[in-house]
Amino acid sequence: MAEIDQKLDTVLVHAGRQPGDFHGFVNPPVVHASTVLFPSVEAMAPGAQKYSYGRRGTPTTEALEEAIAAIEGAAGAKLATSGLNAISLACLSCLRAGDHFLVADTVYGPTRHFCDTILPRYGIEIEYFEPWAAEGIRKRFKANTKAVFLEAPGSLTFEMQDVPAIAAAAREIGAFVLMDNTWATPVFFQPLAHGVDLSIQAGTKYIVGHSDVMIGTVAASARAWPGLLEMHGNLGLHVGPDDVYLALRGLRTMSVRLERHMRNALEVANWLAEQSCVAAIRYPALPQDPGHSLWKRDFKGACGLFAFDFTPDVTEQQAITFLNSLKLFGLGYSWGGFESLAIPVKLKGLRTAGTPVPLSQSVRLHIGLEDTRDLIADLAQAMAAMKA
Repeated sequence: MAEIDQKLDTVLVHAGRQPGDFHGFVNPPVVHASTVLFPSVEAMAPGAQKYSYGRRGTPTTEALEEAIAAIEGAAGAKLATSGLNAISLACLSCLRAGDHFLVADTVYGPTRHFCDTILPRYGIEIEYFEPWAAEGIRKRFKANTKAVFLEAPGSLTFEMQDVPAIAAAAREIGAFVLMDNTWATPVFFQPLAHGVDLSIQAGTKYIVGHSDVMIGTVAASARAWPGLLEMHGNLGLHVGPDDVYLALRGLRTMSVRLERHMRNALEVANWLAEQSCVAAIRYPALPQDPGHSLWKRDFKGACGLFAFDFTPDVTEQQAITFLNSLKLFGLGYSWGGFESLAIPVKLKGLRTAGTPVPLSQSVRLHIGLEDTRDLIADLAQAMAAMKA
């Protein structure tokens, strides 16, 4: 019987679930385990029993890994304890001493910190490149270039990257391509289908969706899978079963939530664009955004995260007053949950590859699932307080 080609929303609901294995219960059990018993010495031989030790997998972790691999179109997927842990796992799985590692200049700050402080200890050379480099990235290649790290849109400044073009160029020299895809998730962009080898998500954000779990995922292409599997095992990584279960539960509704996040974000962003104290909105889903054409070509949607710049006459103290005056927007560093959040954006000194950064005061917003009329009213009263 031929397999049915299922759509993503269907896969999100059904992947990783085997009710027949668990007496018909819809969700897999939460297995708290370390020791696994074997019926005989012969059964203890490698591969003779499906589960051998809690750290090496349980029905709970296996369910989430299978679901992630399915929605990513991957050869396999592994779990990590956070998004940053997933990034470090992916990097270490394909880099060795003496390798040259190209990293987009607009990556997540902790990613840059890991690259600057940890990887050089192991003889790995780091070089940052302009995020808009596509065909021009070839000039950055060296004989020892082994991997390229992408993030689209860029962290805080939201520049888009031509992922297929960069991935194609990297493939010409056999380099692995890694991508932090937390912003779009596989619902709106599938990195492996566009030439990426290791797709990374901070599952803390939209997979979990409820601001109560730290978890990361890495999905691998066929050629990257052996290295990821080996490094994951060698590092002894394991995520607690309760966190895995909550991530599985969040995964089932991720598509529905993302649609609402995008709708809300577009309404708020369009309102902000009309305000006299706002100079620019950094959100690729808007037609006026510099990266809109790339986003429209490759992505199926946008999440609830974007930033905006105040006009140059707004002072730092006024921007602080704006943030402190918000009632519905919490001041917090994470995003992807049901609630709306805001943080001040300070980029001076964070770029090294000539990437321009806003000189005016900037704010990053995560638009949650509240009614946009209430969110806009909150932003309006905070702007009034700022101007006063």
